[in-house]
Amino acid sequence: MRFVAEAGRLKAVLRQTRLTEPERQENSAEHSWHLAVMALVLADHAPPGTDLGRVIAMLLVHDLVEIDAGDLFLYADEAQHARQEAAERAAADRIFALLPAGQASSMRALWDEFEERQTQEARFARALDRLQPMLANFEAGGGTWVAHEITVDQVLPKVALIQDGSAALGGYAMDLLARAADAGMLARPAGETGRMRRAAGSEEDQLYRGDHPDRGDEDPQRERR
Repeated sequence: MRFVAEAGRLKAVLRQTRLTEPERQENSAEHSWHLAVMALVLADHAPPGTDLGRVIAMLLVHDLVEIDAGDLFLYADEAQHARQEAAERAAADRIFALLPAGQASSMRALWDEFEERQTQEARFARALDRLQPMLANFEAGGGTWVAHEITVDQVLPKVALIQDGSAALGGYAMDLLARAADAGMLARPAGETGRMRRAAGSEEDQLYRGDHPDRGDEDPQRERR
């Protein structure tokens, strides 16, 4: 029960992501819930054999460390990310230790799996974690992209993580990025939109049609990006 009470504190952690209705910052508990719903709805676009229950469990616990460490802007510099990583590991040590030993070990293992991104479940979970803020920014007319003058080149590595977890969702994200650039939500080099649309490829079209390209012959052990 101490852990349950502590987990509720995640509702007070504000993220950079802005909501449009009502207009305010999203909190980290809302973010985690939204990711869990996305996992249910988009499960057919996970690699074959993916354990959806494990994906959802990872998504529900992955940001609990922000109770202590707070949320860091995705596009912060490397030094800030290094400090955040250390703070989050210290938070994981404290928060998961509130559970009985067996549960503490299994919960911490889920958090470590998400961070290390070695399994197809972790890669799919991370893909959803990277896609959700893109959707929010697009719906908000640019959101934090506009507020912080984020460029296409800064977003592309996040899209690569989405592609690593799901070919279809990666294609969708690449098309979304091209549309955001077309709409002036992101700074981009001349001609970049055409390249992004070509990179999106047929997987994104299949996602719109309701096909499931990620249920094909995809190697679940492909190299981490």
